[in-house]
Amino acid sequence: MERITEKFRKLSTCNVSDALDKLKLKSGIVGIRPAYDCKKIVGFAVTIKVTAAGETKSESHLGIDAIEIAGKNDVIVVDNGGRKDVSCWGEILSNAAKLKGIEGIVIDGAFRDLDVIKKIGFPVYARSVVPVTARGRIMQESVNSLIQCGGVQVRPKDLVVADENGVVVVPKERIDEVYSIALDFYKKENKMIEELKKGRSIADVDREYKYEKMMEG
Repeated sequence: MERITEKFRKLSTCNVSDALDKLKLKSGIVGIRPAYDCKKIVGFAVTIKVTAAGETKSESHLGIDAIEIAGKNDVIVVDNGGRKDVSCWGEILSNAAKLKGIEGIVIDGAFRDLDVIKKIGFPVYARSVVPVTARGRIMQESVNSLIQCGGVQVRPKDLVVADENGVVVVPKERIDEVYSIALDFYKKENKMIEELKKGRSIADVDREYKYEKMMEG
């Protein structure tokens, strides 16, 4: 049986976003983009919650626990509250994650060492890149707990899909349902394009496939 991650890999985040919309679920994360021309990522969330450094000290170096937990078919998701002034991921962590076969990372915040990360080909989706270290500024609060990413709730084992269009999160209880609807959108849109290539007008094709009403019912 085809793995769920491979099924979703064939779909655009736009297809998935439309399916989430139809189900009245959060349909996408705004402002998080691929850091470079990296590959699409599809996998199950391993989460990191980041907080400000202070008198209470972290019990672990930021990112290490998540890498230890995660494996192939997993995506690390970091909640740093959208901060762009400090990095929460970099060269060493990317190398460790890449060597372990982790699918990629989504960061609600910034990272650094883009030049090296591009060379090793580890997929990073983030808000921005900065040279500023996390040391003395932020620390890991928790791992594999409930977090937010761009205002979207993310839990361990939720499905994360990220491509050139952006990032979507599929609740783990709704994965099959979302996939079925997204696949239907994908097939219908491809059929519409085939009809257009045959010379039919967009008005005729739109009327036949009722594109404007695809979210209904």
